[in-house]
Amino acid sequence: MITGKNYVGGQPSASGTKTFKTFNPLLNNPNAPLFHEATDNEVDEALKLATEAYHQYQKTTGKERATFLNSIADEIEALGDELITTYCLETGLPEGRAKGERGRTVGQLRSFANLIDDGSWVKASIDTALPERRPVPKPDLRKMMVPLGPVVVFGASNFPLAYSTAGGDTASALAAGCPVVVKSHPMHAGTGELVAQAILTAAKKLNIAEGVFSNLNSSGIEVGIQLVKHPLAKAVGFTGSITGGRALFDMASQRDIPIPVFAEMGSVNPVVLLPDALKTKGVDWAKTYASSITLGTGQFCTNPGLLFAIESEGLQHFKEVLSQEILKIEPSCMLNPSIKERYASSKDKIFGQDGLKVAANYKGKVQPNFADQAVVMVSGADFIANNELHEEVFGPFSMIVNCKNKEELEKAVDCIDGQLTGTIISEGSEIVDYESLLDVLQEKVGRLIFNGVPTGVEVCPSMQHGGPYPASTDSRFTAVGIHSIDRWVRPISFQNWPNGLLPDALKDENPLQIARLVNGEMTKSKV
Repeated sequence: MITGKNYVGGQPSASGTKTFKTFNPLLNNPNAPLFHEATDNEVDEALKLATEAYHQYQKTTGKERATFLNSIADEIEALGDELITTYCLETGLPEGRAKGERGRTVGQLRSFANLIDDGSWVKASIDTALPERRPVPKPDLRKMMVPLGPVVVFGASNFPLAYSTAGGDTASALAAGCPVVVKSHPMHAGTGELVAQAILTAAKKLNIAEGVFSNLNSSGIEVGIQLVKHPLAKAVGFTGSITGGRALFDMASQRDIPIPVFAEMGSVNPVVLLPDALKTKGVDWAKTYASSITLGTGQFCTNPGLLFAIESEGLQHFKEVLSQEILKIEPSCMLNPSIKERYASSKDKIFGQDGLKVAANYKGKVQPNFADQAVVMVSGADFIANNELHEEVFGPFSMIVNCKNKEELEKAVDCIDGQLTGTIISEGSEIVDYESLLDVLQEKVGRLIFNGVPTGVEVCPSMQHGGPYPASTDSRFTAVGIHSIDRWVRPISFQNWPNGLLPDALKDENPLQIARLVNGEMTKSKV
């Protein structure tokens, strides 16, 4: 049941007088529930409770936290149709997308449960003492990962479930032993509240420390600023725009005690179409990319926004077919009027750049909040010379960069910033002639794709969802998959520590039966 309240620890709260409503972009009307903005006191209380909970929660076993995560997944599934209906009312997205994202969210929670139930993720390392070593005796050293403390998570506009209240950031932080305070996204505050209730129901059933989770509402930026600047916050997770992510990063860096911000931000996801691929299968690739560009109304961080190729008849035919195919696709609803406004503004800005040619721009009647898809083309030289053309247009939009030759192609790719993904479309063995281009592209991205599309992010251990700045604030980490837990932990070593006082993961007898690096060898044996 949606109450419009904040959840400070396990307690609903509505002490603030400022309120707001979510919006149905499909019907172009506000939704009925009224949500209360979190107050300064609620922000402070949420982080105080999280800090108190941390001292208890970090000591829970992996099996206990795994039970908690599985229980959250169960409670989310138990929300049933109410969650799906609310999701659709607040996003304009179809029921199938809502159910698919719920399944992904639940799957993420269960994958982290499996990870911590095993326990080896703490990367326990033991180097036993050599007291007889000369000239300097070797001490006994044992190292493992421990949680950072309370984590602030920002809900993402384009994924109300998978990247929001119980999404990957929250699931991985709870798995690591960190309490979480969520700043719910105002576009889907009702969806967020239902999920928050599911998390808190699971916590109550299992007698998890109060304060392990809080959910705070805000239609503006004030609550987010307070959370990041609060001295009790120890880390931040964010998925959104470059502007928003960089602002949080700067705030966190300027604190008296800086904290890490793991932000996954904008990306234009370059695609390089090699000549033989365009000549032999250009029509097929054009149809494939028309679908990819418009998937989810282009509101994925992996949307293919740049298509690089060398000038040829194959490229011209590809452009013609792509333009025809993308105009056949019916426009669809964007998540919110403000996102539609930014899309229209970004398109207008690009359309006004010198040297740009519009290949396709949907001209039919478009409902309010629906996006009119477009494809444009520019020369490699103009692209290289104009940084405005490198910026993301968040929506169903893509730019073809027409390069004179291989050298200009490589230079054009080299001038873009860091990205989440980079794709090569190749036919046969032609890719072997582009080794230096591949070297350039690899330096720019977190995931390299061969003969595919960047849209679609598989949740598995080998997925890297992050990349060089500004795709993310730290390219060493992923925001998707079990390895995203590494963002919320730090290593600690114990030197010459009594065995009985060591954490179970480092004790001689290995009571957890986890894999450990003991004197350079991976083993589950006792020391």
